[in-house]
Amino acid sequence: MPNIINDFSIHVATVNGSGSQTANNVLLRSIFQMGIPVSGKNLFPSNIAGLPTWFTIRASKDGWVARRAYHEIVVVMNPETAAADVAGMGPGGVIVINDAIKVPDVADDRIVYRVPYAKLIEPITTDVKLRRLVVNMIYVGVLAELLGIEAAEVESALQAQLGKKPKAMALNQAAVLAGMAYARESLPKRDPYKVARMNETAGKILIDGNTAGALGSLFAGVTVVTWYPITPSSSLVEALIGFLERHRRDPVTGKGTFAVIQAEDEIAAAGMVLGAGWAGARSMTSTSGPGISLMAEFCGYGYYTEIPGVFWDIQRVGPSTGLPTRTAQSDLAFVYGLGHGDTQFPVLLPGSVGECYEFAQVAFDLAERLQTPLFVLSDLDIGMNNWMSDPFVYPDKPWDRGKVLDDAALAKVAKFERYRDVDGDAIPYRTLPGTKDWKGTYFTRGSGHDEAARYTEDPVAYVRNMDRLKRKMETARTLVPAPEQHLVKGSEVGLIAFGSSHWAMLEAQSQLAAMGIKASYLRVRALPLHADVSAFIAAHPRVYVVEQNRDAQMGERIRTEHAARAVSIKSVLHYDGMPLDAQSVTDGVLAHEGVAQGVAK
Repeated sequence: MPNIINDFSIHVATVNGSGSQTANNVLLRSIFQMGIPVSGKNLFPSNIAGLPTWFTIRASKDGWVARRAYHEIVVVMNPETAAADVAGMGPGGVIVINDAIKVPDVADDRIVYRVPYAKLIEPITTDVKLRRLVVNMIYVGVLAELLGIEAAEVESALQAQLGKKPKAMALNQAAVLAGMAYARESLPKRDPYKVARMNETAGKILIDGNTAGALGSLFAGVTVVTWYPITPSSSLVEALIGFLERHRRDPVTGKGTFAVIQAEDEIAAAGMVLGAGWAGARSMTSTSGPGISLMAEFCGYGYYTEIPGVFWDIQRVGPSTGLPTRTAQSDLAFVYGLGHGDTQFPVLLPGSVGECYEFAQVAFDLAERLQTPLFVLSDLDIGMNNWMSDPFVYPDKPWDRGKVLDDAALAKVAKFERYRDVDGDAIPYRTLPGTKDWKGTYFTRGSGHDEAARYTEDPVAYVRNMDRLKRKMETARTLVPAPEQHLVKGSEVGLIAFGSSHWAMLEAQSQLAAMGIKASYLRVRALPLHADVSAFIAAHPRVYVVEQNRDAQMGERIRTEHAARAVSIKSVLHYDGMPLDAQSVTDGVLAHEGVAQGVAK
């Protein structure tokens, strides 16, 4: 049979707490270091050790990094899920199975490699606990030998994971070598899947979105971080703490020049963000949907009093507790209009780890420019999984602190009124505590106030203030990141998506092209919707909005703002908690287009 080179998906099925994460990351990095485009998805349970966990690795010579809906290679280490794991394979797949597990009924075209893990681990260590943690490295060695992953790259990847722990390094390396030796001596190659060196990852890095967002926040000048731990956002603040501890210390005293506070709950965390923002600090928090729920009243207060602050929402599946370790895009409508009464917030929608880094910096600038709480809406798929990326660019632009009047500026002003629009952009000027000129003083209140920040319940003054706040969002529409467009000449079909859906969208666009369907693609990068979205819709008779939620939240927003075109704007939805795959997009579009579903790869 002909070889299939650098084009397959590996599905590893283990149990939580077995040490498989280290093994899977070594396998991922080994392939990456051979210059092959690769992506990894960790699918783990939300509660206790011993429950099923999965890790998928996709290698693609064409550079596709979205999850595949099926897998060519399945590593079976968990008897409880063996049948389901094998059932999700594509035709002609490969099964690498623990010989202690009964092989499920499989099609005749499946290739089965049985591996005696218990026997192979015996000489490596006598410690029973260590055996359970190290045994997964055996399948790394088996796959390396079967696929042709270079031993030196496996060792290098292992070094990156465990290099600071020499004893652990030695044990795990021994397990890898044992797996390679067994495959070489006892498992004659019967499948077509191989890796071969490429040069498509040179200069690139592997990083998760939460770490990227933390690094971007550091460069953005954050000095106050408040949080309450919650999956899948905790690792963002944890990474940021490490960066701040290392880089934000007074060179003379060695004392930290930052404050990180683990609050008693998300309500307190939100209040602290606004308190620090009011005082002039760049402040932020990171949470997920349930935490956002508790922050609603404070965010409304920040909207009405016009206090800047950055709120990261790393989305997970809801409602309520939902599926805490699965991904979704279901907080969009929630955060856009968070709070009681009439509120609306700018929302940034990063679609890559690079944009998590970039948008962290944009977020602080925009929050201060617009004087408002601002949301960065990531998700678990971007936040907690490792992605390939170009190296991040060191920022070279000064921070935008917005319309802040210092003493020198106040001296030139005859009269200062905190909430008066003097420039026509609906954004007033503000002062910061410590300003000496008495003209800069005002009272911040969440109740009715006029332009001079005086308390009032005058209906006319209230309407005037609320109308200005609405106009401010029109100013925001011109300042938020413009959408990214991938246009195809002569296309009548327009695809719209946002966030982590991007990678499946690019692949689906290619699949549709192979079927003779010309489709242009636009990725929304922020709310309120940029004017370019309207131009894109106007240019395409049929528009499909793809998103990872049940209620078509982005689609409804777009239809609301383009009522005349609402009938021709359809939704393609994916909300099972799994990262979006290209085939689901393609099939959804084909169903709307009235074309029989295909089996494109």
